[in-house]
Amino acid sequence: MAKVTMADVAKYAGVSKSTVSQYINKRYEYMGEDTRKKIKGAIEELGYHPNYIARSLKQKKTSMIGIIVADIVHRFSTEICRSIEDYCFEHDYQAIICNADNNPTKEKTYIETLRAKQVDGLIIFPTGQNIDVYAKMIEEDYPVVFMDREIPEIDAPFILSTNVESSFQAVKLFLENGHTNIAILTQPLTISTRKERIEGYKKALQAFSIDICNDYIISSEIANVKTELSQLFEKENPPTAILAGNDLVFLETLAFLQENQLRVPEDVSLIVFDNFPFAHLSNPPMTMIAQPAFEMGRKATEILLKQINKDHYEAEKIIYPCELIVRQSSIKKL
Repeated sequence: MAKVTMADVAKYAGVSKSTVSQYINKRYEYMGEDTRKKIKGAIEELGYHPNYIARSLKQKKTSMIGIIVADIVHRFSTEICRSIEDYCFEHDYQAIICNADNNPTKEKTYIETLRAKQVDGLIIFPTGQNIDVYAKMIEEDYPVVFMDREIPEIDAPFILSTNVESSFQAVKLFLENGHTNIAILTQPLTISTRKERIEGYKKALQAFSIDICNDYIISSEIANVKTELSQLFEKENPPTAILAGNDLVFLETLAFLQENQLRVPEDVSLIVFDNFPFAHLSNPPMTMIAQPAFEMGRKATEILLKQINKDHYEAEKIIYPCELIVRQSSIKKL
């Protein structure tokens, strides 16, 4: 069977090819409802599928964007990707998602690959270790938005959250409940968010005139979290409260506590910094710092599409507040 063309649709509907083209590209301003119905019916009847490759060559746009996620395992990252995809769908764009595994080599490869595939722009959760690559995109005026992690050397749109202040508030809650032996656990300090959460932790201790003990500050690969905790709890003054820096650290911490018959919050109070699913259904319900992932994802995509369409936008840092949701895991008072 011969492939159905735009000319076939035009002939069947009794309109010109240019009118069919306008319909496919959703330029309806001067098109009557009757004409739209005729073209829609012709497309359905003939089984016509537009040639989007030819369309993208003509328009010099693919209507596709790339998302490079540092680690797709995190719930926060997944929620943002869902939000980006939703916004893209609403605006007739498609999203390609790549997972960099916090690996700068993979990240660089994905940036080069997606650009070679002619995606119109990128949203990147940066590893922070490809400064030259980021700078080159900015220099070339290539549409890009950076998500979650700040890079001081780069002048571009960033979508961030209040890591320092939110960590401060979590530790402040522990301190107000009488805890002074408070630990914070993060993954290695290779990105800004983890450094900022430790900064907030330290500021809270200083605000309450509590000495900072480096033994209580752990930055470890996920595979080593339990070992680090085991060594920490063997010390003379083990922590009575823990701030887990993200969902993966939290799960390892919770597993360690359960394996060692340490109860939450009776033995150890616990707060997780992340969008941990079903936190309200756990036993006990978990206190968490919730980040507005959906709002952040939508704003990032809105700004990216403005860049792509040459609309006005500001190369600014947009910082979203987080919410400390207090539940039973942190209410134990000393």
